[in-house]
Order: sequence, then C-alpha cells, then structure tokens
Amino acid sequence: MRIRSFDALTAGELDSWEEVRAGNPALDSPYFHPGFSAAVHASGRTVHVAVGDGVFVPHHRDGRLLRPVGWPGADFQGPILAEGTPFRPLELLGNGAGGYAFDHLVEQAPGFERWVVSRRPSPYLDVTGGLEGYLGRASKSGRDNMGQARRRAARAGRELGGLRFEADSTDVGALARVIELKRAQYAATGAQDYFAEPERVRLMESLLKTRDPAFGGVLSTVHAGPHLLAAHFGLRSGGVLHWWFPVYDPELAKLSPGWILLRELVAASPALGVSRIDLGRGEDEYKRRAKTGESVVCQGIVTRNPLRRAAAAAVARARATARKGRLPRSR
Repeated sequence: MRIRSFDALTAGELDSWEEVRAGNPALDSPYFHPGFSAAVHASGRTVHVAVGDGVFVPHHRDGRLLRPVGWPGADFQGPILAEGTPFRPLELLGNGAGGYAFDHLVEQAPGFERWVVSRRPSPYLDVTGGLEGYLGRASKSGRDNMGQARRRAARAGRELGGLRFEADSTDVGALARVIELKRAQYAATGAQDYFAEPERVRLMESLLKTRDPAFGGVLSTVHAGPHLLAAHFGLRSGGVLHWWFPVYDPELAKLSPGWILLRELVAASPALGVSRIDLGRGEDEYKRRAKTGESVVCQGIVTRNPLRRAAAAAVARARATARKGRLPRSR
C-alpha cells in the first residue's frame, strides 16, 4: 500500500473514498467520512492514509506505532473498503512501522480476527419515527427513564424558567462551555484530559463550523431559563448522529439533565434527518438503559511481534477485570 499525507490525496481519490464508504453499511459512522480525517488533519495533527486498490486506511504515526485517525477520540475505526473486499492488515506495516493498534475497530472489518484481543459493546438508539418510534422499541427501563426525563424537564421549567432546546446550535460560546464542563469532569474523576491538547479544541471549533449535510458537527443544548442544564457536541453523517461529548451542570444533577437532553434529541431526530444515535463504546448505566441495540467494537494490535501482541492481551484482560469491579455509572 502507498502511504500518502491526507492533503496529498487527489479529488478523484476522495470521491472514491466516499463512494466506497457509501456502499458499505458497516462504514456509515461519521468517523469514516473523509470530512473527519480532513478536519483532524487541518487541526494540526498529521493524518497519513494507506492507499490501495479501492482501500483507504487513515491513521497517525506515533513513533513505530500506527493508530486510527482521530485516536483517542475515534469511537469507530477500520479500513475504508467495499463490502466483501478482502484485506491483509499486515500490509499496513512497513517503512519502520511495527504495529497498528486499534481500540474501536468495527467487528465487520475483514482480516483482523487473529489480531483481536478483546471485544466490547457499542450501544445505539434506533430513533426512526422520533420519540414515539423510539419508545416503541426501547426497554422498560428506557421508557421509564424517558418518562422521568419528561417530568423533570417540567420541574426544571417551573423552578428555573422555561425550557429551551436547540438541536443544532452554532454558538461558539456554548461549545466553549461544553469543553469547560468536560474538562472539569475529567479533573473530578481523574480521567485523562482529552482537551489538554490544543489541536483537539481546534478540531471541535472546526467541526462546529462544518455545515455540510453529509458530514459535520452537531451542538445541542437545553436551557431552563438562563441556566444551561446539559449540552452535547457530536458528529453527524447522513442519518447517523454520534453521541461524543455530553455534559451537564453538576449543580443540577438532581434533575437528571443528561436524560432531559437525550429525550429532546430523540424527539428532534426526524427534523434533523437522524435515524440512529450511536452512544459509543461502554457499559455505562445510562447507555444500557437507553439503548435499543448494540454493535461490537474490537481492541488489539496488528504486529509481527508476538511479545507485543501478548502484552496487548494482558492489558485487555486487566482492564476487563477492572471494569467488572467498578460500580455502574450514569451520566
């Protein structure tokens, strides 16, 4: 495979990328749209693309290790190729690259089976038909939580001021508040701060300005009077919206603002042209309750070094053990 910088791809190659993607249902996530790779590259983080005959694998190079484009913020990963096309992952290695590490590889990606060391669920909401359609498919727990969200939204309106929901905001100040709240959440929980890297903030700002119906960022907010209850910044491509960075005001946690926001977004999905909301990998309590189904994403590393693969498997086992001992969380 030939390795090219993203900005060296021709218009014909980009058209081929999107044509191949559009014909493969496993690649309908916004992360596989060339617009995502373009935005990441423009933010200042170089994107390389392994190009074969009708195959595109956008990635970053970290020393001798290759990682999928957008890592660690890419919730779906894999080669861009036509459905049924064979692929040899070892062809990614060369020119000094000793491994291709993945942590959200779509299960349908061909040729990766021997390199997978673990699998995890990635829940989604089928929102065809909006709120009514969703409630007809949701579990009892999901319906109950949506009912509670409706009642708590009414309470918020009474106590704090009228409820105001904006499904697709272009407010840069609201995006800055999302990032601020997310960073505070990282600090409070001890999680690594995704936004500590300036190019990731630039990426969010660029995606917010991307208004192409085929691909772009979507910022949704819900206020009660002057108070921001909750907000979410995600990615959208076609009928798929990816739930990426949800936040809420911790001082208003008793109102379950995240559920209020999710309910409003489900209700607005027909107007947005959205039929599925991907929640991303994880076993969080709210995801288990809200989901109508789930796909599977895989973790592992493509390498010729058996010791490196064994180390990846050991790390995966340790993380699985840690997850089993952790209490469920809701957001």
